[in-house]
This record gives sequence, structure tokens and C-alpha cells, in this order.
Amino acid sequence: MPTYVYETIPRDESQEPESFEHFQSIHEEPLAHHPETGVPVRRVITGGHIISKKRGFSSGKCCQSSGGCQSC
Repeated sequence: MPTYVYETIPRDESQEPESFEHFQSIHEEPLAHHPETGVPVRRVITGGHIISKKRGFSSGKCCQSSGGCQSC
């Protein structure tokens, strides 16, 4: 099960959002409220790590479509 990052939705612009992580199933609906405080929240999209054996990646090297590979 993945860990998702959420942040609170401030009521006005002077407040900073607070971030937290929540461990939940990929099949569960995203949280709408903080599980402890009930404050409205939104899920934050973060970058993931994709490992691919397709063109462009080869054993830690970056490969160009022209066929040449070099260290990344």
C-alpha cells in the first residue's frame, strides 16, 4: 500500500497549508478531511520513480534514440 502526501486547505491566504503523509490502499478514495482534526485536505501529486527497460534507460545509462548511450 502506498503512502500519499496531503496538505490542509487554508481558510484564508494568511495561513500556510500543513503537509502530512497518510498510508492507504490505492483503491480507497482520497481523504477529504484530516483524519485527526477534520480540517479539509487535498492530495498532493508528487513525482514518482519509474524504472523502465525500454528505450531511454539501460543499466544506469541514458540512451539516445540514435543508439548512443552515456552515463546519466
